[in-house]
Order: sequence, then C-alpha cells, then structure tokens
Amino acid sequence: MPEFVPLAERIVDALLESDPVTASYAGDHRFDSRLPDHSAAAVSARIAMLRDAGDALSGVDPDSLEAEDQVDHAILSARVERDLFEATEVREHEWNPLLHNPGPLLHGLIARPFAPLDERLTSLAGRLAAVPDALATARAVLRDVPRVHTETAIGQFAGSAQLIRDELPALLAGEPGMRAAVEPVASAAVAAFGEFDGWLRARLESGEPGRDPRLGRPLWEARLWHTLDTELSAAEVLSRARENVVRVGEELRAAAAELIGGPATDETVRRALDSLAENHPDGSTIVGLVKLTMDEATDFVRRSDVLSLVDDPCLIEEMPEFARGVAVAYCDPPGPLETADVPTFYCIAPAPADWTQARTESLYREYNNEMLRNLTVHEAMPGHFLQLAHARRFRSATRVRALGWSDPFVEGWAVYAEELMAGLGFGGLPVRLQQLKLQLRMSLNAILDQQVHCDAMPEAEAMALMTGPGFQEEGEAAGKWRRALLTSTQLSTYFVGYSEVAAIAAARPFGATPKAWHDAMLAHGSPPPRHLRTLLGV
Repeated sequence: MPEFVPLAERIVDALLESDPVTASYAGDHRFDSRLPDHSAAAVSARIAMLRDAGDALSGVDPDSLEAEDQVDHAILSARVERDLFEATEVREHEWNPLLHNPGPLLHGLIARPFAPLDERLTSLAGRLAAVPDALATARAVLRDVPRVHTETAIGQFAGSAQLIRDELPALLAGEPGMRAAVEPVASAAVAAFGEFDGWLRARLESGEPGRDPRLGRPLWEARLWHTLDTELSAAEVLSRARENVVRVGEELRAAAAELIGGPATDETVRRALDSLAENHPDGSTIVGLVKLTMDEATDFVRRSDVLSLVDDPCLIEEMPEFARGVAVAYCDPPGPLETADVPTFYCIAPAPADWTQARTESLYREYNNEMLRNLTVHEAMPGHFLQLAHARRFRSATRVRALGWSDPFVEGWAVYAEELMAGLGFGGLPVRLQQLKLQLRMSLNAILDQQVHCDAMPEAEAMALMTGPGFQEEGEAAGKWRRALLTSTQLSTYFVGYSEVAAIAAARPFGATPKAWHDAMLAHGSPPPRHLRTLLGV
C-alpha cells in the first residue's frame, strides 16, 4: 500500500503542472509563463494523468490514516474525480469560450507584485507569446457555442486586449530593458485578440443560436453531486430551498412592517425596500462607497469580538473589463501557497455602458447604500476576504487543501457571515432587511439553477420569480438570468453551503465563546462542510 503523504504530494504537483489556472490561483508561480493547453492531445494526456491518480488513491486505505490525512485523502480523491468528470463528460472547453480567456492569468502577473518586476515581466512575456496559439486552439476546439456565452466572451476578450494596451506601458516604464522582449509578443497577442473577436462576432452575425446553454438534468445532477460534495439529492435541495423562501419571506414581511409600519404584507416589503433604494450610488461613486462600508464592517467586527481579524491588505477596485458579465462583485485572494505579502482584490462592477438608463437605475437601486453594506459583509468582512485569509494560514503534511476550496464552504460561510452581522446589529434594521432579501435571493438561486438547467424554465418565468417573491429589481434579475445560463451548479452552493455552515456554527460546544468557535471553523482551510464536521468533532 503506498504511503499517502508522498503520493498526495506527487498528485498535487501533477495537478498544478497540468493546469496553469489551478497553479496561479493556488499561488504556485512555477508555471507563470504558461497558458492552459486545451488541444485534444493535452486534454487526453490530462485525462490519463487523472485516471492514474484516481487509481493510486484508491489503493490507499483511509482507515489507516490520521484524521487530517483521512480528510485530505477524501478531498484529493473528490478533486481528481471531479476534474475527470469535467474533462470527459462536461467537456466545457469545447463549447464555452470564457474558459479560453487568458485575461485573468495576465492580470495576476500585472496586478500583484509577488516578485520583482523583471521576473513578472519575463513570465508575462511567456504568457503573451502563448496567446496566439491558445486562441487558435480555441477556434479549433470550440463547437456549437451558446449565444449567451458568445455575447459575454466578446466583452471579456475585449477587456483582456484592453488590459494589455492600458497596463503594460506603465510596467515597462519601470523596467525599460524588458521592452525588446515584451513589446513584440504583446503586439502579437493584441492582434490575436482582435482576430478572435472577429471570429466571435462572425458567429453572432451568422444568426445561429448555438447549443442550448442548459445542461439537462442528467449532466446537471451529476455536476451538482461533484460541486456540493454532500449527500443531499437535487430534489432535496429544491424542496429545502422552496421551504426557505416561505420562511424568510415571513421574516422579511415582519421586518418591513417594523421598519415603516403597516401590515406584514408583500406591499409593505416593497414600500420598505423602495424607501431604502432611494439612497444609492452611481457608476462614479460605487467604489468609494464600498471602501467606506469596508471600514464600517471591520470596525464592527473588531468591537463585536466574534472573530479574529488579520492584517492582510485588501484593495477595493472597479472590476476589470475582462471579468465582467457574470457577477456584480467578487473577491480575488492570493493563493494559499503564495509566500509574498500581496493583496486580496474586492472588485465591483458598475452597470454596463450599453444598458438603458432605466435598467442602470434599477441596478443601482438594487445595490443601494444598505445593500452594499451587506454585500461587503459577504465579499469581504467577515465573509470571503477574512475567511480566505484565515484559510491561507492553514498548514498540514500535504498541499491538498491549497489546491482550491469547497465552494459550498466558502459561499456558505459568507452567507452565514451576513446573518451573523445582521443579528449583531450591523447597520440596524435597514441592513437586516437587505440581509433577508439576500437570503431570499440565495434560496431562489438554487431554484433557478435547477429549474433553468433541468426543467427549461423560460426567461419570463424566471424574471417573475425574482422580481415577485424575490423582490429583486429588474436589473439584478436580468443579470441573474444571464448568470444562470452562463454557469451551472455554482448558484446552488450558496443555499446548500449556508445550511451546512450555519448548522456547524449552531453546534458550538458548551463553554466555547463565539469567537473561539468561529476561529476554529476557519482554521482548517476551506474544506467541504462534511469534512469540517469531522475535523471539529461535530
């Protein structure tokens, strides 16, 4: 029987080497000059490696391992199985152009000063030199692309080209000796982006709708099983989400009546939310307001003493163009293997420039001042930023948990953090209303995810669900409809993860302070909640 720790380390190295995206997000810079290779030969080689890894892991007896290694064995086995499923069954690289966008990998070298500038520029030159071949491969392997993915890709790939044009000159000004090596490959990369943009636009102009972006029930349910790593069935997820919509709706009606008076009805909720929506940012003020909410949330966590703070840097910025079109905000942390003192990015996107004035106003009414306070709790403090900062401090005999994270745990903690902060009084009743509204949104996300991909829910029905019992503004609902088509199973991670993380938080042992228990929950990386239960003895 093979020893687990050296075997796990070899498999981790193989996973990192086979996928520069995994390596980059983990904070391993050995492969910074590469882009992913989605050619048929490279995909076949990766599938063979994953099968070998799975066979090797199946030869280890988990019962012979210590608890930490047992969890790592389960996490690594699940990771290998999920990657194999994605490569052989979903095969998203063959129909989703967003997977071929090198923008995030270029941005990681440009934006984070993890190494001297000449070192990063050398890696950047390698990645830029690889762009033409990578985009040629994309054109060769992409087939029957869904129209919504093509539309989104046009904006994101244009943002990647703009990133090179806008950011590279300033970098080269700091290291002029690198111009001869970088500028020619940068020009070739920009030209390749232009050629790819023409290819994408030709697909749109052809009028062909492409494949249906919905996965269908068999494939979606299989992907859900891999994504959630839980025993819950799809039917149970849907049933529990619907029950939560009813429960949270009642709480929201009661809170609205408390805020503005009147009966606890949907109409009272709409009047209360409309009153809060009047105070909202615009495209020129939203980033500044988010920075203010970060200061407020950090001070509140410090005073409440429910979680240990960290001194890691967090930069709040407008979302880069190459990343827009899927979510309104995101948290982009350094990887767990990163050794340099580099920041987390908390990014928020203004309304798209091509939106009508009415839809733009609708989006900012949704992301009003109080909603942004709750959003910052989720994305940053004490949500993603703080949780992932704690996770980076975890160390064990293997690097398994540094490869990534459990989406249900990460999203579940962030939603739990919203509930925790609102319960402690952060922002008072106005933020409590927004937190309950987001609880509704979280539950509706799981319903939408399943019914869009499995039951062909039409857009009109989805919009009615979000703007009706979900109380969402039209602009937010329109964006979520696109996100449901662009992604699959990710929208279910919020509800399932919250349910599991909140249950662990509620199992706090007698005598343990909330701060001690929350710190313990965050002390093991970002494992699936079922494994966190094992590690905590719950």
